[in-house]
Amino acid sequence: MKTASELIEELNTLDEHVSIEAKKASELGESVMETVCAFCNEPHLGGGYVILGVAAVSDSFWPLYEAIGVPDADQLQSDIASQCASSFNIPVRPQISVEMIDNNKVVVVFIPEAGAHEKPVHFKNRPLPQSARRRIGPTDQKCTDDDMIVFYADRQTQTHDERILPDARMDDLDDEAVDLYRQLRHDVDPSAEELKWEQNDLLEALGAIKRENGELKPTIAGVLLFGKPIALRRLFPMMRVDYIRIPGTQWVKDPDRRFDTVEIRSPLIRAIQRARSAVLDDLPKAFSLPAGELQGKELPMLPDRVVREVIANAVMHRDYRVHGSIQIIRYANRLEVRNPGYSIKSEERLGEPGSQTRNPKIAAVLHDVKFAESKGSGIRVMRELMAENNLGAPTLESDRTDNSFLAILLFHHFLGEDDLKWLNSFEDLSLDDTEIRAMISARELEAINNRTFRSLNRECDTLSASKHLRKLVDFGLLAKRGSGAATYYVPTEKALENWPPGTATEGKSTKLDPKSTKLDPKSTKLDPKSNQQETDTPPEEIQDLLDQLGGKASKQVAFDVVVMLLQWRTLSVQQLSGYLNRTPKHVLREYINPLISADLIEPTIPESPNDPRQSYRAKSGLQRLKRDSN
Repeated sequence: MKTASELIEELNTLDEHVSIEAKKASELGESVMETVCAFCNEPHLGGGYVILGVAAVSDSFWPLYEAIGVPDADQLQSDIASQCASSFNIPVRPQISVEMIDNNKVVVVFIPEAGAHEKPVHFKNRPLPQSARRRIGPTDQKCTDDDMIVFYADRQTQTHDERILPDARMDDLDDEAVDLYRQLRHDVDPSAEELKWEQNDLLEALGAIKRENGELKPTIAGVLLFGKPIALRRLFPMMRVDYIRIPGTQWVKDPDRRFDTVEIRSPLIRAIQRARSAVLDDLPKAFSLPAGELQGKELPMLPDRVVREVIANAVMHRDYRVHGSIQIIRYANRLEVRNPGYSIKSEERLGEPGSQTRNPKIAAVLHDVKFAESKGSGIRVMRELMAENNLGAPTLESDRTDNSFLAILLFHHFLGEDDLKWLNSFEDLSLDDTEIRAMISARELEAINNRTFRSLNRECDTLSASKHLRKLVDFGLLAKRGSGAATYYVPTEKALENWPPGTATEGKSTKLDPKSTKLDPKSTKLDPKSNQQETDTPPEEIQDLLDQLGGKASKQVAFDVVVMLLQWRTLSVQQLSGYLNRTPKHVLREYINPLISADLIEPTIPESPNDPRQSYRAKSGLQRLKRDSN
């Protein structure tokens, strides 16, 4: 069991995270019990710590916690033990200790993970799944039906994809799609026993049809895997695969030429084939001349198997209860695959052996035809193939709040000649391999966070990733944005001044002086305008209004100023907070969200509201709002 001093040190390095929750609370509230419930339930976490009598220091650039103490530690211990024993469907037995930190009593509570047979732990007399909690990052989230799949993995339960689809008919299934399965299965294993079965027997074995009152009826998996296009249109109007081509590296760079889209609405096996072909035909090509060969050939920048695996992964693991499309977005420097449905398997375990899927019937068919790896090895295979081809590791982001999953594959060959020239300008800093990967990824994607750092460097845990990112900030290569769980980092002008190689100002040193770029460790106040770019001085008319804004200005005046700023240029929430002298949370809640709802402004990355690169702009052609004359 960790001591209070160790936990506070970890909080000051990482902030609250998946294993630690800090509370000022002198009395127990429901939020503490929700954290207890989440620590009991989260698979493979091993439990977690609640530390009471600790608070975050306000206006601190880095997370900084200090002991403030609790008034009655003995009573608090009794309350914790009592409520843990009586609040849930099973008694929870915490380990509790009291320690003195700077003459303040701090209570440390360790909550062990419940056994698999005891999960889900949930509040008494409340319906599942909402009465149970899971620990996702530093938050306690209400459980969903997908979480019940995780908890009941060893029990016989009916999943969504094997349910009978009420409005489907047997003639909605396409014989040609079934024949395609037979052909692909024969290519994998010509002696497969199921190839000899009659069609209905085969479909029933695959879970594509089920008997109800003696009558065969298609299941959700059956229609998705083998449905006719007209049936898919009728029964699943939004469930398609969209291949989107975007010029440049931003979601919308030219409003007059946003993107080209190919919509794929076919049975899943055929949809995967069509999407894979569309991507490979469109990818940049590299010239290859194998040893001993007289004739070279062109190869796509991404390996074929990686493209197939990432598309199959999206199809296999998406949430088919959500009416939305899978998006495959090809930018100039990367391929992004977005699908509805967060990963049931925790991000920390992605790539480890063992598969957890919300669609086991669909997954089994894709495994049969080798469109997807078995036993959870697909992501590991993707990482190995990217490394073999000298490409950066794939970035994988599972967003439980947004119920989405994102995979990013960079076309960029890792440590090419230009990269080596660029990294040479940092040679005095002695960056290690993990930091080099992080800088190249941050340069290409224009941002990086702790999760992406760990995805790029599988050997790093949350704590070590945070230390590496802080080191890069201290060297002046990255700038910190956001706070807490929303913290991310962007490359600084100093980091990008020599990219592309040869663009450095003549006569300027190409080497960084680490001493000149370190933050003053004694400085904990953050200038509210420090998020602005140095040359971003707004026009005089806007600046006059900003100077007059003050703390008591009417909301209409503030709305007008925000719209004028976004007519002037595209800005992030952090940049707006600097101009308005208000916190990012206040700006987002009070100004950004209402103006989006009023259709006056729009996000630059609408398909991913929580993207760390998110910015906002005024709607095209928008006339300036009239300011309240009063």
